[in-house]
Amino acid sequence: MNGADALISTFVANEVTACFANPGTSEMQFVSALDRNPQMRPVLCLFEGVATGAADGYGRMAERPACTLLHLGPGYGNGLANLHNARRAFTPIVNVIGDHATYHRQYDAPLASDIAAIAGANSIWVKSADSPDAVAGLAAEAVAASLTPPCGSASLILPADSAWLETRTEPVIAQKPARPAPKGEAVDAAARAIKAAAKPVVLIGGQACKAEGLKEAARLQAAGVHVFADTFVARQPRGAGHFAPRRVQYFGEMALAELEGVDLMVFAGTTQPVAFFAYPNRPSVLVPEGAATLSLADRAEDAVAGLAALADALGAPKEGPAQPRSIPDAAPTGALSPQLAGISVARHLPEGAIICDDSVTSGGGVAVPAMTAAPHEVLALTGGAIGAGLPLAVGAAVACPDRKVISLNGDGAAMYTVQALWTMARENLDVTAIVFANNTYRILNIEMARTGAGQAGPQAAKLLELGDPAIDWTSVAKGLGVPARRCTTGEEFEAAFAAAMGQRGPMFIEAVI
Repeated sequence: MNGADALISTFVANEVTACFANPGTSEMQFVSALDRNPQMRPVLCLFEGVATGAADGYGRMAERPACTLLHLGPGYGNGLANLHNARRAFTPIVNVIGDHATYHRQYDAPLASDIAAIAGANSIWVKSADSPDAVAGLAAEAVAASLTPPCGSASLILPADSAWLETRTEPVIAQKPARPAPKGEAVDAAARAIKAAAKPVVLIGGQACKAEGLKEAARLQAAGVHVFADTFVARQPRGAGHFAPRRVQYFGEMALAELEGVDLMVFAGTTQPVAFFAYPNRPSVLVPEGAATLSLADRAEDAVAGLAALADALGAPKEGPAQPRSIPDAAPTGALSPQLAGISVARHLPEGAIICDDSVTSGGGVAVPAMTAAPHEVLALTGGAIGAGLPLAVGAAVACPDRKVISLNGDGAAMYTVQALWTMARENLDVTAIVFANNTYRILNIEMARTGAGQAGPQAAKLLELGDPAIDWTSVAKGLGVPARRCTTGEEFEAAFAAAMGQRGPMFIEAVI
């Protein structure tokens, strides 16, 4: 057995059984060891940003890490944007980053770089296994680090000689820490403050937005406490039967307008909301002026237990409000828009589906009718780095092969990681990928005005428009192995989406809006 065998054996022993990879020369021993460890599923991704985004989607749904296999510093660098999103989602991931052999590092070969520094930006743990005997122990340490609440990416650097040299080490089992419950004093303080407040709000995020947390949050809503959720949440149930908290609005002035009069904000599984960007003469912190703030449970604590204890302390009902089941009767007609597409999604979305949302300005058109559709879950763009929707869907489909996955994407966002379509075809994943094609970075047109930069003139427009030349999405998808349809009307989208929901395997829909 060599170091690569020890690494994969330790991963498998710790239920890390999916590897999203784009390997190079330094990782060939790991690749070879896959033949001796069939419990590990290797998934080839043609760009590292797909591999890291897929690991994010997998970790959010499986609640345990997948591993990535990346080629030295540049390979990690190519995957950094979606690791940024994963960091904001607090997703457990173990990155295996190949490196030059320990004795070769001194020669500064062309691919040499400071891997630890590059990986440190988005990793909660970074170590190098500089001998084969160190590999198994550090692999288990990396798994444990990734699962340490509130979870995150651990990066294990694997020099080539540590992978090829022999070792007699056995697989090591990771020690997985549990979330501590919030202190009783925090619960008592929150209950007292809420009772004394005129208009209290509880803001939930992270673990508190999963199914168990929403049930407890609904009890607070039933007790008269307004509940809001973070703008973008890693994983949240939605649809019939689920409590639907308000989301903090994306634009800061809209968020503060909705929170007007709030005199207390209590945080559960999150921290104070802030504006996505700074704007001239607008506040950065989205807490009403004069409002008090306190934390019920931080991101590392068991926010579900905290919400339950708070609801009990307030004498809240045992159950709170939930969304009714209400699906549009009539199919959409006319020129296609996000709103018409949303009607079809709501009509045909199967129970238990997973929506990976990177649809930017088109997303609201789907979100509104989906609120009362069949119960499903949504994975959002937590870190704001577009290009997550297609890779998230790859990972979610690998983690949950019995559930339909729908990927919603803006056209600009989809071009960041379009290679994910090839992986969907290769792995025959049950993903329906939708691209809303408006041939522009519409969000940037909006933001240009909001930042005080004015309206785009002919030169500025060259950096904001995507229609010259227009992207031939169906040709791109078919060229990457995915059946594709182009829709310009509500009728066409209705037929295409219904057909996609009625079959298994990858499908691509271009929604021209």
